[in-house]
Amino acid sequence: MRALLPLGIFLLIGLAFAVGLTKDPKLLPSELLNRPVPDFALTELYDETDILTQDMFDGKVSLINVFGSWCVACNVEHPVLMDIAKRNEVNLIGIDWRDERPKAKDWLAKRGNPYRKVIFDNESVLAIKLGVSGAPESFIIDKAGQVRYKHVGVITPKIWRNTLRPIIKTLEAD
Repeated sequence: MRALLPLGIFLLIGLAFAVGLTKDPKLLPSELLNRPVPDFALTELYDETDILTQDMFDGKVSLINVFGSWCVACNVEHPVLMDIAKRNEVNLIGIDWRDERPKAKDWLAKRGNPYRKVIFDNESVLAIKLGVSGAPESFIIDKAGQVRYKHVGVITPKIWRNTLRPIIKTLEAD
């Protein structure tokens, strides 16, 4: 019986890995769903005297997008965000995460700035409160300032069209 113990432990570990690997990593649950955007007071990327708070989300449906000049996947997503901004379909807010102010400004100057405001979060103050695990990540906020949806990864045209835009339109109608 003792000879089978290592085999039993190995099988249990293998089973745990097998179950874990079948889960979609993009389906990360968020503890913030249906809760208010966490309290914060951070500066705007372009104006260090402009202190932004969670009150900026009251009264309008918003899409918060976490990005950084260091983020390779953010380069892929950026043209989609520029298109969303061009069509003015949602209050698009950026969170510049774990970045340096000059690098972020330069990155947006080269690619265009789709955001109405950019929250500068170089020390991960807001990102930690939101449960951000990487960039890009996006959150849909309703008119009452409640987090309604979290998207992990790049926003593609298909994801915008089939998932995010319908949620935003429903929340705007409420």
